[in-house]
Amino acid sequence: QVQLVESGGGLVQAGGSLRLSCAASGSIFTINTMGWYRPGPGKQRELVAVISGATTIYADSVKGRFTISRDNAKNTVYLQMNSLKPEDTAVYYCAVDYVPSLRDSPRRYWGQGTQVTVSS
Repeated sequence: QVQLVESGGGLVQAGGSLRLSCAASGSIFTINTMGWYRPGPGKQRELVAVISGATTIYADSVKGRFTISRDNAKNTVYLQMNSLKPEDTAVYYCAVDYVPSLRDSPRRYWGQGTQVTVSS
């Protein structure tokens, strides 16, 4: 079993900042990728930012405003969100691509989500 503990969501005014955290624990042999997603116009979860090793990928809409980072020792991923806009309002979901053991194939686990609300 894997547990993901998300925190850091809340209500902020436009132009403000929030920092999301997601800590993974449980039956994890190794973590490949950690990231954040939010529902898009079609309600499917869309990539906000992911990190794998030294590689980071951002959605065009958040480039220059959001920064993803990772503490490997703590199996924790962070999303620093600056210059927030009302259109950033969403439930943000943490996702971890991990391998449970040497015998297992990689799999993805989702967090429960944390609400971010940006007021105008």
